[in-house]
Amino acid sequence: MTDDSSEGILREPPAAGSEIDTLIGSLERQRRILAWKCGGLDESGLRATVGVSTVTLGGLLKHLALVEDEYFTRRLRGADFGPPWDTADWDADPDWEWHSAAENTPEQLMTLWQAAVARSRTAVTAALAEGGPDQLARFTWPDGRSPSLRRILIDLIEEYARHVGHADLIRESVDGVVGEDPPG
Repeated sequence: MTDDSSEGILREPPAAGSEIDTLIGSLERQRRILAWKCGGLDESGLRATVGVSTVTLGGLLKHLALVEDEYFTRRLRGADFGPPWDTADWDADPDWEWHSAAENTPEQLMTLWQAAVARSRTAVTAALAEGGPDQLARFTWPDGRSPSLRRILIDLIEEYARHVGHADLIRESVDGVVGEDPPG
């Protein structure tokens, strides 16, 4: 993979790159935008809502941490959930990650999300080394089909793009920050 950042992580899709660099670059751009929209806020900012929606920036961070672990740790690699997902009572509260985010500090939420992203990057790197984008996940749907890594990457890009739109609206309501790229 090529990159344009000091961390060796694509910041956006290349203008004319490979399929994998384009997919991963697209996902990384969405992650970067989410981090910017959620960054630098206190508990009040991460708990703000818009209109009648109950979606918060803190809830988005925790939800997307769960989505990262669900798709790349559990579905792609076939591993069990770790904390905090393995102790949540999902039967009592299927939206636990959204509801419990208010109990976490901004630092806890950002750390949880960043750790999930790091696990996902590791899982994707390993999957690419083992079989590329055509590699099938260990997860199977009820009809017996398994999604490819390519499909999982597309699903995550779509999930992030949808929630980055929510984050745009919420962040603007908190302090007027708008746009898709952090300043400077």
